[in-house]
Amino acid sequence: MSLLSKFRTLVHRYVVQPSMMFLYRRVYGMDIGREVRISMGARIDKTNPKGVHIGDFTAITSGAAILTHDFVNRLHTDVYIGRNCFIGYGAIVLPGVRIGDSVIVTGNSVVGRDVPSNSIVMGNPARVVESNITTGPWGIRLDKGNIVPIRH
Repeated sequence: MSLLSKFRTLVHRYVVQPSMMFLYRRVYGMDIGREVRISMGARIDKTNPKGVHIGDFTAITSGAAILTHDFVNRLHTDVYIGRNCFIGYGAIVLPGVRIGDSVIVTGNSVVGRDVPSNSIVMGNPARVVESNITTGPWGIRLDKGNIVPIRH
């Protein structure tokens, strides 16, 4: 790893990420757990920011959208995302959805209904394609031989 790459990683870890979490938690009032990783390219709804609830050790990737309001129906409802989840690139979580613990939402999925814990969902609309999975921090699958990642 080059020196520039190491520097960029350190700046992101100790400056950018804490600043984003401060903004989400303190300024917008979102309920975000410990060690949550939210990509800078993720779109978290700020129309109803107090309706965002994200559990510990969850990862939300770039292009993902977490919505807590429906302008057309004048609806403002909370969205709950559990612990140890992974929300893939371009996935959309619609208002009022509850995602259980240890859930993987694959890229470009549209989640419009509640998702049970320990499952993988994919598609539009998102449907459960696998159940009884085990994930660790940030939605990394542990039942496929992976080990728990080292926390920095």
